[in-house]
Amino acid sequence: MSDHVLTERDEAVLTIRLNRADKKNALTRAMYDAMGAALSAAASDDSVRVVMLAGGADFTAGNDIKDFAAVGDRPANSPGSAFSFLENIVAFPKPVVAAVRGYAVGIGTTMLLHCDAVVASETARLQMPFTRLGLVPEAGSSLLLAARVGTVKANWWLLSGAQISGAEAAASGLASRAVPDNEVEPAALEMARTLAALPPGAVAETKRLIRAPHAAALAEVMAAERVAFGERLRSAEAQAVFASFLKK
Repeated sequence: MSDHVLTERDEAVLTIRLNRADKKNALTRAMYDAMGAALSAAASDDSVRVVMLAGGADFTAGNDIKDFAAVGDRPANSPGSAFSFLENIVAFPKPVVAAVRGYAVGIGTTMLLHCDAVVASETARLQMPFTRLGLVPEAGSSLLLAARVGTVKANWWLLSGAQISGAEAAASGLASRAVPDNEVEPAALEMARTLAALPPGAVAETKRLIRAPHAAALAEVMAAERVAFGERLRSAEAQAVFASFLKK
């Protein structure tokens, strides 16, 4: 487990907490691996009924740009920690509740599409700035976002990389609720406890049924996104953006 990813137990609720506050919880390869390992362990642990994802003052500023910039030093077919984590959260059979405060950038927003409930701070700042970085969407967001918030909003958010408040995310259906900042984690934990108190077999089967009709299309889209994302990461256009960012 990475020092930047902590786990906490509240009876049947396992919290996976990002713990890199000095970098606004920017995600490294080691952090993705740790989150994926925590999800894998929770999936097979009958004492865990719900997982809650949380940060601190910030959920996550997205992928660490240094890791993006270094991708040219790795083989094109090397495993992608971020994509492995996404596969883990897509396949996770139990409910996932997210508590979102501060920044939720890139995968910090797209992973919410795979959570079963999301509590956001009214002042949270969600953003999918893929095009601004010379990249393309991931996590199946090119399919799922429009289904969640409508084509018009999804198109603008993905194409422009515009910032979205937590209040707007809730009003649009990207988040379940928007609450004052200091109420985010208590509200998310309350929802997690509610789900944890229900018969686990029925909850798991209901989650499976909800997702089953779209599973094949999602897998196809995520595979296509992964190829395109890898190509864009290695493009001169994206690498120039990363270099400029790191000089600041």
